Amino acid sequence: MTEPRPAGGVHASGVGRDGGGGVDASGGNRDGSGGVHASGGTRDGGGGVRALLGGNRDYRRLLLAGLISQTGDWVISTGLAFHVYRLTGSTLSTAIMLLVSRLPDVALGSLAGVLADRWDRRRVLVVADVLLALGLLPLLAVRGPDQVWIVYAVALWTGVLSTVLAPAQKALVPQIVAESQLVRANALHGQTGQVARLLGAMLGGLAVSAGGLAAIVLIDVASFLVSAALQATLRPPGRPARTATMGGQWVAGLRLAMGNAGVRLLVAYMMITGLGEGIFATLAAPFVSDVLGGAGDAYGLFLSVQAVGGILGGLVVAVRPGRAAPRVLLGGATVVFGLVDLALFTYPLAVPALWPALVLIGLAGVPAAAATAGFTTLAQSVVGDGRRGGVFGVLGSAHAATALGGMGLAGVLGGAAGVVPALCVHAAGLIVAGIMVLTCDHA
Repeated sequence: MTEPRPAGGVHASGVGRDGGGGVDASGGNRDGSGGVHASGGTRDGGGGVRALLGGNRDYRRLLLAGLISQTGDWVISTGLAFHVYRLTGSTLSTAIMLLVSRLPDVALGSLAGVLADRWDRRRVLVVADVLLALGLLPLLAVRGPDQVWIVYAVALWTGVLSTVLAPAQKALVPQIVAESQLVRANALHGQTGQVARLLGAMLGGLAVSAGGLAAIVLIDVASFLVSAALQATLRPPGRPARTATMGGQWVAGLRLAMGNAGVRLLVAYMMITGLGEGIFATLAAPFVSDVLGGAGDAYGLFLSVQAVGGILGGLVVAVRPGRAAPRVLLGGATVVFGLVDLALFTYPLAVPALWPALVLIGLAGVPAAAATAGFTTLAQSVVGDGRRGGVFGVLGSAHAATALGGMGLAGVLGGAAGVVPALCVHAAGLIVAGIMVLTCDHA
């Protein structure tokens, strides 16, 4: 369960459709030793969205930085996929670009989490953004199909940096936001990816048509530099220096993933939902085309409504987060999400029309956003501040690995059983994962 990330893009906070959340913080006090006390605004957690955005300078800037950089990601993702296909005439080239950009999530996720716990997280975000901006510049040299290897190299570079950036970003939020505001903050933060998706996909198409590859590269470079400048002004409280070696801390983190009931629960959840995400990502287009009988414009509308539903759902959770514990929010929302998806995938068996799909995919945005906020808050809270990055790294690796497996499974199931039964496996996985979270109260 991740926030949507564009194919070939770089920020790992943004096309997952579900999400994740939090329990009570075992991360200790909220003072200068790892808490969220004072540096840039009110952090007492009082009030609603207006108080969070208006009274917390650091959170406001972190949110804006994410929106700007992710919009740039979607610009280059949309334009680069089109440009590479036009350049090579090969769908394999696009598939290789996507695969190369995602492999670091699987291979380096747990190690990236250790770096987020050892290093200053604000500095990690700033340096990563600058390196991402510089790493995109070689794309300006791509002129023909014989230079497509440059695209692969850039995709690998940005994939590695994205893997390092993601756990640092998520682990930083509890440092600058009060515990009582975490669900609301995570709901808003998760929706920046959906807003960026709508803006960036539109701008990417216009930019590549008007200015070619250079235009989309320069837009994304600028977005990273602006993001770096904003994040350089953050003032999170200091954290204790790490005394363990990096290797020792990495091993300790893996032991924690096996020994902590809350982390084990979240890893299991990510593996189940990651498998389903891989299935959905692979079969969404065949579902619209073959099952609903839609054309390319129908598929674009389907994805746009999905993003709008996610934005509205995130706003609902941010404004009315309720008082449910993050585990209950995660489990209940995931079950509802699975039920809505089950209706979405099976209704064409009785009514083969497009409009119910648009309604249902939009409605699914509300429980998906609630699950995302619940998951992220829970992951931020099951361990102390010194282990949060490691937890997000392990969870990211688990999700990325099973998502790749889900893509392969979709190819097999889609051909053997059909598109609808394969997608129903995804919906059933959500329901099972939600029930698992609700019944594992000891976690």
